[in-house]
Amino acid sequence: MVIPCYKVAPFLPKVLANIGPEVSAIYCVIDGCEQGSDRAALAAVANDARIVVVKHDINQGVGQAFITGCELALEHGADIVVKLDGDGQMDPNDILRLVEPIQLGHADYTKGNRFFHLEDLQSMPIVRMFGNAVLSFFSKLSTGYWNLFDPTNGFLAIHSNIAKRMPWNKLHRRYFFESDMLFRLYTLRAVVVDVPMKSRYGMEKSNLSILAAMVQFPIFHGLNFAKRIFYGYFLREFNIASLNLILSIGLIGFGTCFGVFNWVRGNELNQLASAGTVMFAALPIILGWQALLSFFAFDVGNVPRTPQRWRLMTSSPAETVFQQAPKIESE
Repeated sequence: MVIPCYKVAPFLPKVLANIGPEVSAIYCVIDGCEQGSDRAALAAVANDARIVVVKHDINQGVGQAFITGCELALEHGADIVVKLDGDGQMDPNDILRLVEPIQLGHADYTKGNRFFHLEDLQSMPIVRMFGNAVLSFFSKLSTGYWNLFDPTNGFLAIHSNIAKRMPWNKLHRRYFFESDMLFRLYTLRAVVVDVPMKSRYGMEKSNLSILAAMVQFPIFHGLNFAKRIFYGYFLREFNIASLNLILSIGLIGFGTCFGVFNWVRGNELNQLASAGTVMFAALPIILGWQALLSFFAFDVGNVPRTPQRWRLMTSSPAETVFQQAPKIESE
């Protein structure tokens, strides 16, 4: 288990005390925190031999903190690596539920979803609720996981076979980290599963700037969307969805340009466009939107369904794999 620690000193002792025996190793990564998170973690070491404290002298972001801890966990032979925030919003009792789909071979990666139980949303601040809903839509576009929600949820678990294939050097190091992880997982065709969870909100204060997220996250999502489409529908494969996308761009572009040109020309000559001219502009736009909707229908159905980690197993019999799956040697 990896716990990024930045300004979480008041909450960290309780979080560590509630982690159950199913976790065999706990990596507390102190990410340049000057508010006592390192002292809180070191104090807990005396009571729990599983805790390993790692320190970044300079704050490098939650993404880099997880990468540091994950690399150590993999070096020490972890089968599943779990990320748990140190601010107390996540219940350590949910760890077994979080890793269960990975253990059973149903997923390569799991993440929490705070929006599954509607009655639990009453405790979530309205600003966070609205922001997560908007970001979830952008995330669906950029990552290709149309079946997921709550993309910024930091309660996650990843199987070691997939973690070893992740391009960690390319991932965003700060608060876009979780969303960027999903984009990279899609390029590996990994199966990702949402796990319902309850989130607890108390006196903790988020270090994420809402204004910065509103400005930066759509840009990051837009870049990832463009890369995903290029990788998935043109570089690795060319299929009917690729053709629909090309047709939609061409038809909508032609219809729009032709319509605008004739509208401007008609105003200059003080003439109304003929019915044929209007149809010649409108028909390509209508057909283009139909092609675009066909592309997205294909994309929604193209969510990865077969866990990749089983393909990487050295043991071919399925029975052997599933017999080994329930064991968690180290998180």
